[in-house]
Amino acid sequence: MSEQEEASSAVDLDRRAFLVKLASIFGAVGVAGVAWPFVRALFPSAVARAAGKPVKLNVSDLKFGEQRTVIWRGRPVWVIRRTPNVIQSLLKPNGHLSDPNSKIPQQPAYARNATRSIRPDILVLVAACTHLGCVPTYRPDPNTLEPDWPGGFFCSCHGSKFDLAGRVYKGMPAPTNLEVPPYHFADAQTLVVGANPETV
Repeated sequence: MSEQEEASSAVDLDRRAFLVKLASIFGAVGVAGVAWPFVRALFPSAVARAAGKPVKLNVSDLKFGEQRTVIWRGRPVWVIRRTPNVIQSLLKPNGHLSDPNSKIPQQPAYARNATRSIRPDILVLVAACTHLGCVPTYRPDPNTLEPDWPGGFFCSCHGSKFDLAGRVYKGMPAPTNLEVPPYHFADAQTLVVGANPETV
């Protein structure tokens, strides 16, 4: 082999090595470019993070019997101020309820009581029937649904009934009480939905 052929062969090997390296770099950049959207999809967007944040509501001007709705994690949450008469009725034993003592964990431990709340006058519930997720209607007035109706919530989708603590009546399609989300009071006037007292 002549010197010229040897020099040409050496140049080709150097060129080949350079092209292999260049192709490897472009390949790595291409793989990263294709993989980035998949990796990015694993992390929640700013909108999703904001939707999961706790929601504050001023309850100082909430009138007796009034219902307000806030959106937390894309779900409606009811906030209702109950009258002293309603609170007294909830404290009495009721044999018509399926889970009167809230043994099934549909509420945080601090809301596992007869009123299913931190403060007896303020009820906080996720507005979704535990049967198929329909939104029940708030029917606080006695005898409006039926002659012995004490007031509560009625799901018109399949007929489930709940008392004014969100406890389901026996024999209803809904298997459990309405869900109580995590919440606490930042002060006497400010309700925070979406965070337990111990996590704040």
